[in-house]
Amino acid sequence: MAEPTGVYKFTIDGFRVTADMKKNFENNGYILIRGMFDDKEMANLRKVFEESDLIAKHGLKVGDGAGKQTKIVVWTHPGNDVSGVMARCDKIVNTCEDLLGDEVYQYHGKLLYKDAFTGGAHLWHQDYGYWYKNTCLFPDMMTVFVAIDKCARTNGCLQILPGSQKCGRIDHELSFGQMAANTERVEAIKKFCPLTYAEMEPGDALFFHCNLLHCSSANDSPDRRWAYLIAYNTKTNNPVVPHHHAQYTPIQKVPDSAVAECTNFTDFADKKFLEGHESKTSKFEQSEK
Repeated sequence: MAEPTGVYKFTIDGFRVTADMKKNFENNGYILIRGMFDDKEMANLRKVFEESDLIAKHGLKVGDGAGKQTKIVVWTHPGNDVSGVMARCDKIVNTCEDLLGDEVYQYHGKLLYKDAFTGGAHLWHQDYGYWYKNTCLFPDMMTVFVAIDKCARTNGCLQILPGSQKCGRIDHELSFGQMAANTERVEAIKKFCPLTYAEMEPGDALFFHCNLLHCSSANDSPDRRWAYLIAYNTKTNNPVVPHHHAQYTPIQKVPDSAVAECTNFTDFADKKFLEGHESKTSKFEQSEK
């Protein structure tokens, strides 16, 4: 078991991807930025998810094969609420563009909520295992995982295999409603890419390549584990076939200060939420709060 490398601290003035960050992303498939969002910004984000009807109206669930369920809310476009402003702020979008070397747009956003004792596991997979089937031809895509709560081994933090993105796309099959990577291939890769736990504090952000193998265990602890994930695609990788995630839609960037200043916590008119039957790569059921 390995400790995370490629860990950096967010700096308020002039934060951009350095040569060392880019090297770590290319070699290990991720970089972890501590303190990407401060307490005020995270308080605003929590208010969106905790005090609105977003979960009650749009929550979905999928089994994990062990009797528990993973719960999720998925939307297509950023919108203008706090979560949308966060997805469009300079420090997130510029970092993704620096790492991928191209203009990016939001492919989709989602809230993953693992409640205390009941939150299910996410099986080993690559995000591109899903997105390849959605007719995105190139793996020029990535995800930004923002910790809303403390993410620890005890409550089901993300587990990654650093460097596994270099293995290319692995075959995936539908398993308990989720897309899961070929088990034998994953076990073989673990011998070369040591398992690493991505433990995070609220406001930390993990930027990872779409071919990085990752999973998370069920939450058997008394502490919930909520996370906000934003998937980005490159402009030149527009999906061949329109589907339940976004075609290329230019991002209207906003300054970093907009996240703390935003007071829109309940207007989700522009987000377009995913209905369970629309997904071609997962089998969702309607959830409850």
